Amino acid sequence: MVTANLTPQELEAELGEKLKTLRLAKNLGQKTLAERAGISVRAVRSLENAEGSTVKTLVCVLRALGREAWLDTVAPIATVSPLALSRQAEPRQRASRRARPEQP
Repeated sequence: MVTANLTPQELEAELGEKLKTLRLAKNLGQKTLAERAGISVRAVRSLENAEGSTVKTLVCVLRALGREAWLDTVAPIATVSPLALSRQAEPRQRASRRARPEQP
C-alpha cells in the first residue's frame, strides 16, 4: 500500500493493524502487552483500533515488542553532509561571465 496518499486516519489505522499483527506474531495478548509496556489494556486497544493514542503509548508498545529501533527510521539523520560534499567538489576552472551593465 502506498502510504503517501493516505489520510492521517488511514495511516493511523494501518499502523494499528501492523502493531496488532506484530503482537499476534509474538503470541501476546493485549493484556500481556499492556503489562510489559506499563500501560492500560484500553491504551493498547485504542492504539490498535486507531481510536487516538499518544506518542508515549506508541513508544511504550514499540519497546515492549522489541521494535524501538523503528523510531530511528522516522527521521533518520543524514550520514553525508551536503556541505561536506560541496567542499570536496572540484574547484572551479573558470569564472562565470559578468552581466553586462544596462545602458541608459
